[in-house]
Amino acid sequence: MKKNTAIVNAGRQKKWTQGVINPPVFRASTIVFDTVLDMKKATAKRAEQEMFYGRRGTPTTFAFQDAMTELEGGAGCYVYPCGTAAITSAILSFVKTGDHVLMVDTAYEPTRDFCEKTLAGLGIDVTFYDPMIGRKIETLIQSNTTVIFLESPGSLTMEVQDVPGICEVAHAQNHDITVILDNTWASPVLFKPFEHGVDVSVQAATKYIVGHSDAMLGTATANEKCWPTLRENSYLLGQCASPDDIYLAMRGIRTLGVRLKQHQTSALQIAEWLAQREEVDCVLHPAFENHPGHEYFKRDFQGSNGLFSFILKSSKPEALTAMLDGMEHFKMGFSWGGYESLILANSSVGKMRSATTWPFSQPLVRLHIGLEDVEDLIDDLERGFERLNEHL
Repeated sequence: MKKNTAIVNAGRQKKWTQGVINPPVFRASTIVFDTVLDMKKATAKRAEQEMFYGRRGTPTTFAFQDAMTELEGGAGCYVYPCGTAAITSAILSFVKTGDHVLMVDTAYEPTRDFCEKTLAGLGIDVTFYDPMIGRKIETLIQSNTTVIFLESPGSLTMEVQDVPGICEVAHAQNHDITVILDNTWASPVLFKPFEHGVDVSVQAATKYIVGHSDAMLGTATANEKCWPTLRENSYLLGQCASPDDIYLAMRGIRTLGVRLKQHQTSALQIAEWLAQREEVDCVLHPAFENHPGHEYFKRDFQGSNGLFSFILKSSKPEALTAMLDGMEHFKMGFSWGGYESLILANSSVGKMRSATTWPFSQPLVRLHIGLEDVEDLIDDLERGFERLNEHL
């Protein structure tokens, strides 16, 4: 099936839908059985989408797992209560005390905190690496390296990694390292992780998959080799998700293609407008030719979305506050991926790195371009720049 047809049909097997259009919401903790034989059969197939116990899932869960597996291309998908739970559980599934993890220096801040606090407390060493290292990551691999974690594009600063190159090094016969990718920016539509060598692909389904800022959810999809380990360790960690939230994600999937197309179109128009503004030093957008890793974006991705950043040429705290406080359509919030536009400023990007040096001292502003009319969003930003200039 072509992309948009697959998005409409994924996870809609009749065994889950019962013949209706959308898989219904099955809420359950205890699953009851009439005979000992029925219970034994369910127990034997408890890891194979058989109704066994609520934490293993219901048909609502199974339909969504199938949809994500079909769209990302793996062997199986586990569902978590949020994106961070998916990240941490995926990592914990493949490490033990004494192991070594290579973590990209541009990782999502909670991912970094998990490494520096939780993994360190478990006796697992973490080395942060330059997102642009590519195949030279070979120089950082140790005898006890078990996981390489990627996030491409990177949080806030949007560097695009050479995912196939890193995967090839990780899977060399003398290494056999598990590669985990935070693929949230691309969603299951814009980057196909398993076609590029990734072992486990993580999504904060809270973002584009749900698409309406009204549910928290995470997923991790794995290839055939890693799926049993991910599935069983995630279950042992107690991870599960609400069928009501899963239903919202399943419904969100159906419009994912058309939403991303509009997010991309509007974001590129606004990014190009920002690049001409005197107040802007540079725009950090993977589709721009001068962006770090643009060659990998052009080679590996099937498009962009609504999330990008820009660097101000100069700003005082009071000027930046004045700009942000008066926004009409761009609201401040710690997420993205919904239909609404968001703005977030960060003046301490350099402090969030240890393996690389951030070249800017000026504030970074991250935008998520929603589904509003571009003209209204540009007007909102223009008024924001006017307030900024008044306080410089």
